[in-house]
Amino acid sequence: MSETDLSQLRIDRQAARPAQRRFRKGRWFGGLVVLLVGGAALFARLHAPLAVETVTVGQAWPYQGVTVFNATGYVVPQRKAAIASKATGRLEWLGVREGSVVKTGELIARLESRDVAAQLQQADANVGVARAGVGQAQAELRDAELALGRARDLRTRNFVAQAQVDQAEARAVKARAAVVSARAAEKAAEAARRAAQVAVAQTEIRAPFDGVVLTKNANVGDLITNFSAAADSKGAVVSMADMTTLEVEADVSESSLSRISLGQPCEIQLDAFPEQRFRGEVSRLVPTVDRAKASVLTKIRFLDPDARVLPEMSAKIAFLSRAMNAAERQPRTAVHGDAIVVGEGGTAVFRVEDGLAKRVTVMPGAKIGDLLELAGVQPGDRLVLRPPASLRDGAAVSVGK
Repeated sequence: MSETDLSQLRIDRQAARPAQRRFRKGRWFGGLVVLLVGGAALFARLHAPLAVETVTVGQAWPYQGVTVFNATGYVVPQRKAAIASKATGRLEWLGVREGSVVKTGELIARLESRDVAAQLQQADANVGVARAGVGQAQAELRDAELALGRARDLRTRNFVAQAQVDQAEARAVKARAAVVSARAAEKAAEAARRAAQVAVAQTEIRAPFDGVVLTKNANVGDLITNFSAAADSKGAVVSMADMTTLEVEADVSESSLSRISLGQPCEIQLDAFPEQRFRGEVSRLVPTVDRAKASVLTKIRFLDPDARVLPEMSAKIAFLSRAMNAAERQPRTAVHGDAIVVGEGGTAVFRVEDGLAKRVTVMPGAKIGDLLELAGVQPGDRLVLRPPASLRDGAAVSVGK
């Protein structure tokens, strides 16, 4: 190999130096990027919202703390009737509608009565004929008694034979019998008139008690029959109930019978008025068990009647161990006890507002079942449930599902 070829094998160290510098700079830059990413991740981790569970502040009723057990039922009237007519005929007039308030004996509806009215007129005429017959028989009796007296007087003076006296006595006896028969005929005529009056009265449908019309089952022109067996005929004209006798019927299981008694206080909640409670008490226990449901029908009467309560409303009944006073019959603001923390700053809760946990000092009250009465929060507030020890006032939180 020549000298010229050996010179070509020389290492150029000046050309290698820039490459090393570029490598060192790339490694330094990559480390910086890793450091920044790690720092950002650590910062995000340290400042990430704390995942928490929440509970909503609600309202609790003090009676829940003395409730023996609960049941469901329906509002029913103790006095209810389907008003119909004993007569058969076409409905001529209807004077009520749904919701009408009626009094005992008030006329509700009337059937066509021309036929029975004519029979009543005929019965009245027959009574007049019978009474005239009584008057005629009594006149005959007076005449016969006078004739008998004259015959007996003449007989004592021997002016007439005994046969004439006997004839006068027979006539008087017949006259007395005629009076009795006429009076009997008068009574029969009067009875027939009363029957005709009853027939006319049966075409008038009247309220049997004070109440409210619930449903209207017939209209003017409908045929009203006793059993509604004919085609296109109606039985009851209206149905009505006495609203002062409303009560709640509930099925109580056999296993709970030992925990109820007559006169036991109850709290009634109607689905129609969920924010209101009605006082009640056990009035009756039906003395038989429903074999299919293994329950006993229990009736609870309202102690405070309310005009808004209607038949067939759904109801929830709480059977209580004692009666509640007026102050205990108001709802209280309450929440689950696990939302409360006790520390150096006193008793407090963490209220979630706009993604932040705000520490709120509260004053606990009476325990109502699993809830605790609180002062300082409002129904609807969301509180952190079982707050962790690391949770601080103003910390960012995220509500877990």
